[in-house]
Amino acid sequence: MAEEVKIGAITHFFGKVSAGIINLSDGSLKVGDKIHIKGHTSDFEQTVDSMQIDHKPVTEAPKGAQAAIIVKEHVREHDVVYKVAG
Repeated sequence: MAEEVKIGAITHFFGKVSAGIINLSDGSLKVGDKIHIKGHTSDFEQTVDSMQIDHKPVTEAPKGAQAAIIVKEHVREHDVVYKVAG
């Protein structure tokens, strides 16, 4: 099983566009990274295809940022986001 490192948590979900806001409290995130989102009813992995900070496209988001990504499933506030290594 691949190693997972917590990088943050979901703070908001926009259903119409299926986007989640990640508060990167514990690590950074780059386009192309594989992430695992896990919560009370959420549990899936996906690759980050695109990301925005303040409605502007970025290729990476530093620790401490609030990054928006398109998610393939519904996510909820407090869902934990892990970066999957390897």
